[in-house]
Amino acid sequence: MIPVIMSGGSGSRLWPLSRQLNPKQFLNLGEGSLSMLQATIKRLEGLDMQLPRLICNEEHRFLAAEQLRQLGMDNAGIVLEPVGRNTAPAVALVALQALSEAQDPLLLILAADHLIQDTQAFHDGIRKAVPLAEAGKLVTFGILPTHPETGYGYLERGEAEGEGAYVVSRFVEKPDLETAGRYLASGNHFWNSGMFLFRASRYIAELQEFRPDILEACREAMASSEQDMLFTRVGREAFTACPEDSIDYAVMEKTRDAVMVPLDAGWSDIGSWSALWDVSSKNGEGNVFRGDVLNHGSSNTYVHADNRLVATVGVEDLVIVETKDAVLVAHKDEAQHVKRIVEQLQREKRSEFQNHREVYRPWGVYDSIDQGPRYQVKHITVKPGAKLSVQMHHHRAEHWIVVSGTAKVTNGEETYMVTENQSTYIPIGQVHALENPGVIPLELIEVQSGAYLGEDDIVRFSDKYGRVAPVVVETLVAG
Repeated sequence: MIPVIMSGGSGSRLWPLSRQLNPKQFLNLGEGSLSMLQATIKRLEGLDMQLPRLICNEEHRFLAAEQLRQLGMDNAGIVLEPVGRNTAPAVALVALQALSEAQDPLLLILAADHLIQDTQAFHDGIRKAVPLAEAGKLVTFGILPTHPETGYGYLERGEAEGEGAYVVSRFVEKPDLETAGRYLASGNHFWNSGMFLFRASRYIAELQEFRPDILEACREAMASSEQDMLFTRVGREAFTACPEDSIDYAVMEKTRDAVMVPLDAGWSDIGSWSALWDVSSKNGEGNVFRGDVLNHGSSNTYVHADNRLVATVGVEDLVIVETKDAVLVAHKDEAQHVKRIVEQLQREKRSEFQNHREVYRPWGVYDSIDQGPRYQVKHITVKPGAKLSVQMHHHRAEHWIVVSGTAKVTNGEETYMVTENQSTYIPIGQVHALENPGVIPLELIEVQSGAYLGEDDIVRFSDKYGRVAPVVVETLVAG
């Protein structure tokens, strides 16, 4: 069995923590120390599984790789989508890849950004599903509903299919509140979790019957794919031309072999701040506090403080989220409309839509701590052994001051070391590179100055992380 973890969502309803280049699946939103992606992987411990295969957007490849590395899974495969085409094509890529390796495994399809609180019940549900999938069924997992929910699709239970499983009578779109109430009372309707188990060959056969256009585009994309370290880069042109569709619409609603295993495992897709409040541990007043929070007389409120003290006095039913560059205040009942703010940020081309002030790169992280019309100041941390690309800028000069560690600097034709409390200057137009040759993190302050400081003023000549081939001007990438 291969876990296939879909990690391509944007999580816009969880802004300002979730951003386009650092979405919710890579964030720690729970009460432990793991991101949602890492928690999804750790949840599989105790099951007989191969290493997981991730499907993610190219923009998130180094975030995904680093989080796998932290779990000791450096060899897990990552399939990179050049564009999002929904779940049916994404899973087809992994199924075709597995079949090309002379395997026909069971594929356990999971989302990277779901919460499951009862791991044992989750394992029990998967074990019930295995013999069904081995017999050629396409299994989905129906969540036992706890309340009338208008934000989820539903599965209607049909006749029994073995012990603890049922034929899916029909898939139901998101209902209104009155209909959701009837579904809850009937006992025959379950939330559609978007998790599946089936054999790779069976999924491909169903795609061939019902969506041959998707299958053909995915075959072409895999035929022109390239292996880059642990990344599989599928053919951009072929995959971009692939139609968009979900597994539900493309296959599950059409197949004659859809069955459901009920699951009561404390599941949530954490689709909004109010949903996160619902599943979080609360104090006696119904509050959920993360970070440095002081409160007087507030109730049923969610507060997340990343960097500063947040104080609440006499408020109720609010969501308050503070980050280095943005603060959200919303009523819990309106929290799903946060995506409207994200859409406005995108229209206005504001940086808060795309990334945090603190930006992760394969070599480390930088924090844009101050900026003005002709200057920008960054705090840069470079991991031991890491190196930024060999690059140059047309419009800005850079001044580097080492705070701790040792920097190996390439500055034109010269290469030299810069240690603590020393500095160096990179003129406009100078080819340069920065490397940490030491065994501790390198920390430095970078002061940029010039007429234009945009991140698209980077020309790369070489890069150990494969971000250049061979000379490319890249937009919205630093380092």
